[in-house]
Amino acid sequence: MQSLADDLARNRPGDAVRRKIRELQPNPVLRLIDRGRPGTDIYFWASGLKGEQRTARRLRRLRGHGWLTLHAVQWATGTDIDHLAIGPAGVFAINSKRHPGKTLWYGDRAVTVNGAPTRHIAASQSEARKVSRTLSTPCGFQVPVRPVISVVDVAKLIVKTANPPVLVLEVEHLDRVLSGLTPTLSADQVARIYEVARRGRTWSG
Repeated sequence: MQSLADDLARNRPGDAVRRKIRELQPNPVLRLIDRGRPGTDIYFWASGLKGEQRTARRLRRLRGHGWLTLHAVQWATGTDIDHLAIGPAGVFAINSKRHPGKTLWYGDRAVTVNGAPTRHIAASQSEARKVSRTLSTPCGFQVPVRPVISVVDVAKLIVKTANPPVLVLEVEHLDRVLSGLTPTLSADQVARIYEVARRGRTWSG
């Protein structure tokens, strides 16, 4: 039986971001002040935290439909996976991206934010491949993982690719799109993947 500390199901959405904010500013009063000061590092991280919380709220709508979720799954390197959704349609590594009031354009291989290029697509694909490798061996079968970017608070999302390698979705549509995908996993497979994924030691190698 795994210890409570090893059980990632206990993680709250955005826990990794909270740790980063506390690391940047240990003083709780100054931390609160900086959260409201645009341009500070803490303001930037706090904005990201809001995005992860919004995404998690949408994912909760999948409960009761055979889906299980994990949040703030941390690698040994200190980086983390914002969200893992495991359900009948497969396993999805979900990265929350909050860009208030901006326009996101998604072409074949790139996402731009107000015309500025980003690494969102490449980073999401790399993360999904790594998650697949990490889960497949202990599960005892191949676990394909699809990358998803959950877009929060944008003014406009423009998708110009018919068969996107990464699902880029406004957060409001996240649960509807995932639940509408073709089932690929049995209930037993979902349970097995979740059992492996919720162990902290799975990600510590």
